[in-house]
Amino acid sequence: MTRYMYNEDPKLLILYASYGDGHLQAARAIRDALSDHGMNRAVLVDLLAEAHPWINEMTRLIYSKSFTMLPGLYGWMYDRTKPMKHDSLFAGWLHSFGRDRLRRLLRDEKPDAVIHTFPLLAMPALKQRMGLRIPSCTVVTDFDLHRRWVHPDIDRYYVPTYDMKHELMSLGIHSHRICVSGIPLKRGFRSLSADPSLYVQYSLPPKKPIILIMAGAQGILPDIAELCTRLLAHPDITLAIVCGRSEALAQELHECFDSHPERERLRIFGYIEHIHELMALSTCLVTKPGGVTLSEALAAELPIFTYKPVPGQERHNALYLESKGAAVIAHSPDQLSQEIMKLIHDPIRLLNCKRALHKLRRNDAADTIALDFCPGLNIMVGAPSSIR
Repeated sequence: MTRYMYNEDPKLLILYASYGDGHLQAARAIRDALSDHGMNRAVLVDLLAEAHPWINEMTRLIYSKSFTMLPGLYGWMYDRTKPMKHDSLFAGWLHSFGRDRLRRLLRDEKPDAVIHTFPLLAMPALKQRMGLRIPSCTVVTDFDLHRRWVHPDIDRYYVPTYDMKHELMSLGIHSHRICVSGIPLKRGFRSLSADPSLYVQYSLPPKKPIILIMAGAQGILPDIAELCTRLLAHPDITLAIVCGRSEALAQELHECFDSHPERERLRIFGYIEHIHELMALSTCLVTKPGGVTLSEALAAELPIFTYKPVPGQERHNALYLESKGAAVIAHSPDQLSQEIMKLIHDPIRLLNCKRALHKLRRNDAADTIALDFCPGLNIMVGAPSSIR
């Protein structure tokens, strides 16, 4: 066994990537938790963006377009590479990106440990080549395990579910290296309550079911206008639409509904920093099934509806939560509207869904990671796992 000794105020290097907002949000949540526990030397690095800015911009564009153009191709590539092994040529190529930049960071920053919230694992090879004894961990930010996250020289894994822990163990990762922490979330999700003043702040009625529709950071959830039209046909609900950073979507919805007879039951928002407040007021959520957003809904015990999840990790996320009774997958506006109204008007169904959400919720993941991996504590690791 190897024992890593930390300084009283360890310096942490947190590596993320800017594909969507989830990996960055997880990194920030961990940094904030470290700060809350007296560790204020966390450095966040978008490794691919710093190492290969042109490649980063190109792949980010391809990734964002994959949700609307040829999503089947992205899903095929995801599923095709999902079982890849860490020592395959493809995995070695993927993990080589950012290696030189990370080498310089390790030399200049001299961190006590490295945390990954994105599976760009240049660290294991560098540790071996440079003879470093810096512990590293991986924080998995989806409910589906792609083998890109898995490497025998990662010292600690933080995962969202016990199912994923068992999957990692079946691949040869020792149990003592795996912590079921949940996915790190913003501070606001540690304790949620529907403060009456929030209804006034967001201009929402306190006595009607509120359906929260989140279009994603870039506003790419499809068919929102048609879905709103169908839901507004039901007089007993209010809609809250979060358009993210898409001004085009917000403008489109205003143009569609500003003269609608039921316009007073529709609220349109841009990017909401304190999304936990809206979640605390809502009855259910319609969203893209990104790992962080789903974890936020679990923390809020907010029934989840996913609409046309794209192939790849988001579809697998949705299928996993559906299998646990915590989410419903819909493929048309009519089906989605019907499923939402069934839930709202069926107390037993709503109660069962909230029970399923409660079983999966872990709103203290960032604190768990900070206290488990870092503060003046020792981490015990054994010989590298034998990954099958």
